[in-house]
Amino acid sequence: MSHKTLTIALAGNPNSGKTTIFNNITGTRQKVGNWPGVTVEKKVGTVNKFGYELKIIDLPGTYSLTPFSIEEIIARNYVLDEKPDVVIDIIDASNLERSLYLATQLREIDCNVLFALNMADLARTRGMKIDGQKLSELLDVPVVFTVGNKNEGIDALLKQTVELAESEVKRPKRRNVKYSKDIEESIIRLKQFIDEKTDGDLPYNTRWTAIKLIEDDKIVKDRVVQKTGDVAQQILQVAQTLRKHLTDRFDDDPQIVMTDERYGFIAGIIKEVQTASTKQRIDISRNIDLVLTNRFIGFPIFIFFIWAMFQLTFTLGDYPVQWIDIGVGRLSASFDRILPDNLFKDLLVNGIIAGVGSVIVFLPNILILFFCIALFEDTGYLARSAFLMDKIMHLIGLHGKSFIPMLMGFGCNVPAIMAARTLESEKDRILTILITPFMSCSAKLPVYIILAGAFFGAKAGTVIFAMYVAGIVVSIITGRLFRSTLLKGADAPFVMELPPYRVPMLKSLLIHMWDRSKIFLKRMSKVILIGSIVVWALSAFPRNVQFSKDYSAETYNVITYYEAEKKSAAEPERIELDKKQQAAVDELLRAKQAEKTEKSVIGRIGKIVAPLFEPIGIDWRGGVSLLTGFVAKEIVISTLGVLHAVQIDDESEALKNAFLAAGMTKISALAMMVFVLLYLPCLATTAAIRRETGSYRWMFLSIGYSTAIAWIMAFFVYQGGRLLGYN
Repeated sequence: MSHKTLTIALAGNPNSGKTTIFNNITGTRQKVGNWPGVTVEKKVGTVNKFGYELKIIDLPGTYSLTPFSIEEIIARNYVLDEKPDVVIDIIDASNLERSLYLATQLREIDCNVLFALNMADLARTRGMKIDGQKLSELLDVPVVFTVGNKNEGIDALLKQTVELAESEVKRPKRRNVKYSKDIEESIIRLKQFIDEKTDGDLPYNTRWTAIKLIEDDKIVKDRVVQKTGDVAQQILQVAQTLRKHLTDRFDDDPQIVMTDERYGFIAGIIKEVQTASTKQRIDISRNIDLVLTNRFIGFPIFIFFIWAMFQLTFTLGDYPVQWIDIGVGRLSASFDRILPDNLFKDLLVNGIIAGVGSVIVFLPNILILFFCIALFEDTGYLARSAFLMDKIMHLIGLHGKSFIPMLMGFGCNVPAIMAARTLESEKDRILTILITPFMSCSAKLPVYIILAGAFFGAKAGTVIFAMYVAGIVVSIITGRLFRSTLLKGADAPFVMELPPYRVPMLKSLLIHMWDRSKIFLKRMSKVILIGSIVVWALSAFPRNVQFSKDYSAETYNVITYYEAEKKSAAEPERIELDKKQQAAVDELLRAKQAEKTEKSVIGRIGKIVAPLFEPIGIDWRGGVSLLTGFVAKEIVISTLGVLHAVQIDDESEALKNAFLAAGMTKISALAMMVFVLLYLPCLATTAAIRRETGSYRWMFLSIGYSTAIAWIMAFFVYQGGRLLGYN
């Protein structure tokens, strides 16, 4: 049985709980893409309720229908042009005055709008009592109370939405904000003139169009010109005359006057519907902020939280990593036994499984990292991190708001760079984009884990944390350099809303974690798979290699020797001889594979680039893996897995042993981690830099500068460590 489809748009201020409600309604039935023509994320979900298929659109957060940012333009254009069946305005019940500004503008459009008074529990905690029925009567809009993070009121909200969409009763025109006499007269005059000249042939409500023209809304003016043709200039001329009249009358811009009068209308509504308890209530968020944003202890607490996040990522994630690692090793061993020796077996075992398997084992670490970032975001602590970092960010001529894209860069640099578009200043935006790639994205995490785990043991979590801190420090130094040279300008003022603390829903956290992890899995199935096959092909040919010794004969001699020794040995000694025999055979196999790889195509490429990496303690295999890392940083580990061609049950442990056998030391491992941290961004990130800055110049600057800094820093780490006697 087919369901009738209703389109529902979720609108609301940022931090009103809109996305939480969207996740509650749609669950995992979401599609994430981009809005047409822009790179702003678009979320669409579907749910079957009350015999209808409800298509839910999560609009970008906006404070008004007078747009300034790309997100606000998208939200308004969707409501006006796509005309969804119902617009649900998610209102922060604990901050009614601010939220009602968007609500009054939605009412002026005469669309089917419904108010969801969200975070009703928080409003009650603060001693606020809201008369929902009275609010509904005064604004002539259905009102439903919800608590998004507790899933309260969601079914009632959807039921009311369906009833509103199917209602055929025309609502009386009592929904307009009543402006002062002069403004109302100007609106009526312009509305009548538009009606006379266009016969109502405009895409929008004519009263709303008149209001926006008097406010000098550029987008609406352009639409009027497109739709009305020859009479457009007459309409705009009348609008300009009325604007001049109102400017003279009020000695101020009409838009400012109308904004003030809307807030006056809202103040009257609030007096009617909201009462505050005389009993003193405790503002939990404010009390928590007294500690977490304290000028003395707030920053150390923030550093501790970030350190704990990476320590948790490494220690807790180590258990499932080992399970997956063993599974990959057993899968490889199974195919090795079953399949006959041929090119396909070599591709499958030493190419696909060795390459992809060496990366997929780190999926648990990445899931935990994304879960922690989602936790910071959903609790409201992410905004506090921007506030805490404000003073430090001012050292590079930015404000704390720029730190949010940088912190998002811990997950993936691509959406982090896209998030920089919310910054008002173009110079701030470009500078933030240029320093964000220094943040350690999740793709770099497997490199840190394998190297830190191999050489630093129990201190691996702290070493990984140090890498993340080093990225922040280098970004600060780079920002200061660019701000004083290429991007000179005054510091922008920092005004940012701190949302109330909320108890996050596990369901919402898991959805956020999974959305981000899907990107990693898609890269596994495409980029890393293809990259592993390419690296294998380069390492597998030519097939006929002239070895420096007869490895088969030497292996036979080793086996013969130990078998003879075991015949005359006692039982305990035989066990020890068995171990020595296996170790000697494995060493010969490893040496044979190493020589084969060294004489392959990729080995020859490695020998060419080896002089570039030798001063920073990286051998030719590491050099080749870093070159392939330009496509995607995950391929660094997958390339090492293919080049070392490890084939024992624990592939991760085998890689560690291979590093040691290749002569890598603690200090050279640290130098390689520093190089991976800082060198050129991956292909997707460089494309995002080009797209967001609109210039190849900034993209090539990012590639050249970051790679030069990476080599210099790795050189100082390696050579400095050697001078100090570290190995």
